[in-house]
Amino acid sequence: MSDFCLVYITVPTPEVGEKIARSLLEANLIACANLVKGVSSFYRWEGKMETSEECLLLVKSQMQLFPKIEQKVKELHPYDCPALVALPIEEGSADFLKWIEKETTQNIR
Repeated sequence: MSDFCLVYITVPTPEVGEKIARSLLEANLIACANLVKGVSSFYRWEGKMETSEECLLLVKSQMQLFPKIEQKVKELHPYDCPALVALPIEEGSADFLKWIEKETTQNIR
């Protein structure tokens, strides 16, 4: 299993994405967050086809921290069922991965 992950989170507004990103950074659960505005989402919710304009929050961390990231996101996210998926980073720049490790290791116990 990969030690590092990219966590995919959809949010309803840039403000919600920024609030979640800052909270995760302040807790040293992530090394970095990217907020991508203008994402069109198509999905089925409660039996109905839906379309929403959302933002995408991509955060970089260590896989071991995903449970803590998930908990923090669920505390701050307005959705009942937020999209929250950890994807393993199989390859990456050694310097970048060391930086992720340095920024987040204090939370691994």
